[in-house]
Amino acid sequence: MRTITDALRTRPGKVAAAVLAVVLVLAVTGPFLAPYDALKNSADILQPPGAAHWFGTDYLGRDVLSRVLAGAPASVFTAFEAVAIGLVIGVVPGITSVYLGRAYEWITLRLMDGLIALPFLIFAIAVAALLGNAVHQAMVAVGILLAPSFYRITRAAALSHAGAQYVTAAQLFGASTWRVLRTHVWSKIVPALVVTTANATASALLIVSSLTFLGIGVAPPEPTWGGIVASDLGYLAQRPYGPVFPSLFIMATVGALNLLADAIRDTSGDRGRARTLMRGARRVRLT
Repeated sequence: MRTITDALRTRPGKVAAAVLAVVLVLAVTGPFLAPYDALKNSADILQPPGAAHWFGTDYLGRDVLSRVLAGAPASVFTAFEAVAIGLVIGVVPGITSVYLGRAYEWITLRLMDGLIALPFLIFAIAVAALLGNAVHQAMVAVGILLAPSFYRITRAAALSHAGAQYVTAAQLFGASTWRVLRTHVWSKIVPALVVTTANATASALLIVSSLTFLGIGVAPPEPTWGGIVASDLGYLAQRPYGPVFPSLFIMATVGALNLLADAIRDTSGDRGRARTLMRGARRVRLT
């Protein structure tokens, strides 16, 4: 928690937090803020942006702003769902592989290597075909593909602290493996895990947008940011600016998540905390 607080005190962290706060508000209240019914067709087909329709209308006369706002929950919260699945699948075996023996370590390493080798689109389509073309089934596929990155980061962070003197001392005093993990190791790997989670959420949002662009997970006419981009591509001659509006929302959210990850990485760890303390001392001298 202190890592995130220190990151939010930096200028990049503040900018990222402001953008993400707006995105989260839209994800929660977007459908209620939409000025029109996002699924209702009208005679105002392919209208340019104006006072009545700020983002214009699409090929069925639907208000694009309303569709962008109504599609925010499906675009944002599904990315969170995929990251949560990846966290569970990747972090638990990643941290336990350091302490539960060679056989368990070898099995988890080979399993994650196999997941990395899976072709993304083919695997996502196969899971959707097997479990049904619905958003939760698609997020299971995305979460499985995100798991190896969590596994590797967690395992590397746990390995760097496995031989520390305080861990050895705890084991000599009879502390169980789970107590060592919970008390001494977990707190050390949280900063790296938070950075990975922020980056993975950005990647998940891009993946979700790509899948919905292809019609996987959420089928039209349900609005999603990726689906709105796809629906506008057939009418670029009439509305060349059509894909710009949903793409801006995707780019802003992904950029803010990556910016937040950079801010957390710069303020976490011993070097980051030292830099934060020096910055604070400099402010004190100036005042």
